[in-house]
Order: sequence, then structure tokens, then C-alpha cells
Amino acid sequence: MNATALLHDQSIRIPLDAADKASAIEAMVDSLVSAGVVADKTAYLEAVTNREKTGSTGIGFGVAIPHGKSAGVSRPGLAFAKLAKPIDWDSLDGQPVTAAFMIAVPEEAAGNEHLQILIAISRKLIDESFRSRLMAVSDPQELIRLMETI
Repeated sequence: MNATALLHDQSIRIPLDAADKASAIEAMVDSLVSAGVVADKTAYLEAVTNREKTGSTGIGFGVAIPHGKSAGVSRPGLAFAKLAKPIDWDSLDGQPVTAAFMIAVPEEAAGNEHLQILIAISRKLIDESFRSRLMAVSDPQELIRLMETI
């Protein structure tokens, strides 16, 4: 799984100024639309929102990984946002989120590609050094270099 191949300059928001979880999610969906990953914003946003209702994607460590599988997605993609200020995401550890990855996968994608991406990112987030470098990224190229370590 090559996470960097799924990232695009348009889908990286450093910083993202969002007032709350819903506006952060919508802004990240917009970035995936700009990158040509999402063709139907409404359908994909609904998939991500419905997934969020089943349980928070705030995994802890100040990170969230909202995701969705939708017919509105043209091809697999990944968005990243470093939030301008921490946002309450109902995270598993009760802490606010300062960075988020969004995974977009077409509905008809074979297998569980989104789960493979989710697992790869989650494994790296366990590493304190990786998290520290992630929280310190200041531009898209720095993020891409870091993601090459996944």
C-alpha cells in the first residue's frame, strides 16, 4: 500500500481552519473533490457522515481518520489536514484532534482497500516519533516525505 500515491497537493490542507468536526470533514471532502478523487461530493460526504455516526474516527493521539466507501468516489484517495486549532472529535481518548487523514474509496473497490490504508496509517501513528513529526509538518512536501515512511 503506497499512501503517498493516494495524496495530492490539493488534498493536503496545512493549516485547515475549521470551527468543528463537521466543517473539518466537509473541507477535507472539498479537497478530495479538487484533487479529482471525489466526483459526487454529496454522496461521499453522506458516506463519511454515516460512518462517523457508528462511532468516532478520532483514534486518539490527537488524530482522526474519517473515511468512507462511496459510489461518489472516482478512485482511491487520501486527504490530510493539520488543524489550525484543536477540534472536539469525540475521540476514543477524550482528547481533541489536531490532525486528520481522510480515506476515500470507490464503492465497487475490490476487497477492503480502505481497511488496508487505515491499518497502515494506524500502525505508524502508534510510533511516538512519527506522530511528533506528523504534528510538526508545515507544508505538503514535508507531509509526503513523511508518508513515504509508511
